[in-house]
Amino acid sequence: MKRRPKGQNFLWGALVLTAGMAVVKVIGALFKVPLQRIVGEYGMGLFNVAYNFYGPIFSLATAGFPVAVSRMVSESASLGRWRDVGEVKRSAMPLFLGAGVIGTVLITLCAPFYCGYAVGSPQALFPMLALAPAVLFACGGAVYRGYFAGLGDMTPTAVSEVAEAAVKLTLGLWCAGAAVEAGSAELEKYGTVFGFTPPSYGDGTFLVLAFGAAGAILGVTAGSLASLFYLWARFHLRGLDRRLLDVSPPAAERKAIRRKLLKITLPVAAGSVAMNAGGLIDATFLQNRLRDIMDTAPQRLWAAFGGMIPSVYRDNPESVPTFLYGCYTMALTLYLLVPAITQAFGVSALPAVTEAWTNRKEIGKQGLGGRMASVLRLAALFCFPAGLGLTALAEPITRVLYGNGPSVPLVAGVLAVLGPASLFTALSTPLSSMLQAVGRADLPVKALCAAMGIKIAINWVLCGIPEVNLMGAGVGTLVSYLFLVVVQVYFLQKAADVRLPVKELLGPPFLSALACGAAAYAGYGLLSRMLPGRDIACLGGGILLGAAVYAWGALALGAVTGNDLLLVPGGQKIAKTLEKRGWI
Repeated sequence: MKRRPKGQNFLWGALVLTAGMAVVKVIGALFKVPLQRIVGEYGMGLFNVAYNFYGPIFSLATAGFPVAVSRMVSESASLGRWRDVGEVKRSAMPLFLGAGVIGTVLITLCAPFYCGYAVGSPQALFPMLALAPAVLFACGGAVYRGYFAGLGDMTPTAVSEVAEAAVKLTLGLWCAGAAVEAGSAELEKYGTVFGFTPPSYGDGTFLVLAFGAAGAILGVTAGSLASLFYLWARFHLRGLDRRLLDVSPPAAERKAIRRKLLKITLPVAAGSVAMNAGGLIDATFLQNRLRDIMDTAPQRLWAAFGGMIPSVYRDNPESVPTFLYGCYTMALTLYLLVPAITQAFGVSALPAVTEAWTNRKEIGKQGLGGRMASVLRLAALFCFPAGLGLTALAEPITRVLYGNGPSVPLVAGVLAVLGPASLFTALSTPLSSMLQAVGRADLPVKALCAAMGIKIAINWVLCGIPEVNLMGAGVGTLVSYLFLVVVQVYFLQKAADVRLPVKELLGPPFLSALACGAAAYAGYGLLSRMLPGRDIACLGGGILLGAAVYAWGALALGAVTGNDLLLVPGGQKIAKTLEKRGWI
């Protein structure tokens, strides 16, 4: 008996995750925008130093481990081995909790060295220590997320992510505000900050911001715990149908399942670390190269930025690299919205492509290639207009979200470069998932390592040029992920023995997205002249015009096919309507 529990098809699961991700990102904006006003660019720099060090380790829990569990659960379910499904979950839990303990200890022990020597921001130690326990909680949640995803049920993952973000928002902002308020009051009255005596009042101000960033991080840790609790409760309330277990063959030996789990997990985990290494590379090399500029050619840096650096940082030159890195991460926050969309496609595509790969003899190369083509085309349809829209509207988006501070042109300039880079970053996630689905989890690792090597080289050279500085990190991201996507497409076609018509898949969405960006830019420019001072209304009008042009262009160029629409609930009616009008 191979019948699955009632689940979701690939696109519906992706849409559920995308909807959840959209809510999470809105909550994230509601978190980071006011947080920037509480702790400033300097505090945001410290926050992201901690977060980017934690990112590769955290990615094991949120991306690497769930992928391994999801693939094994999906494979067992497609073969009707329901007892193996439960055994995979039981085998994974102690392994992943052990990894969580190791990750927590690793962050705690390495934090002083990394903050003091690697990036030269010793005050980032407080946020890093506050973040360390989140690894343990996330590793526990990873088992449940992978289990549900393998059964084709993406709702628990989406709900857990929303719950995590909501706790982060409420508790994180409250803790950050309380820490800054209490620290500032103590500094004014006693000259100390939570018992620490800073060398000067200026140093005390930066220390207050560090504790504010640590308070925000506590919200992140608490959110991970809330997510784990929800997933645990969901699993125990709704288990597998007993009738499926009664007709299932006996489970494989636990040792065999653990060996297979580790065989899949290790390369997938390595790939997840490499995928998230970009943020760590930026956090490390960018600040170091900016510090080198401050030591050797500060006047060229002042000339490049003009009045974009506030006087409080100019009076304390040692804080300038952290301030500039904070500006870069403000742009990075918006850039990461685009690949977050296709992360949902990657999670949902893994069990769908795994099932197709398992049954490839029945469906043939054409069926397998068609499933892969749909994943790639739909990912491009969602991410291309978003990425090029960020470039077209970089300055108004930055101004609406972060206010009219002097650093807005700086942040907007970085965002304009990161917009095109987001297209390739977004495509790399589902491509990596499909390579894992066909049993070649080692290939994304190899490609990612090469891509990160390219990024390190470009960052080191360009970020050390005073007139380029932050833009160099954006260029490094663009070039490295372009290389990565090209290599992944080649590997996927070779590993699965299929041909993907890349031009036909990506060309129409890209051309439509170019028209979308041009229309959004023109629409915003026209409205801003008609409605001066109303940035939100003008930005909204530009986005709506761009979306309308994109929808028309996508239909006119054949970017959407009838088969794609059939994956959408109610898509058959939509497809018939569009066919009657001759649009597909």
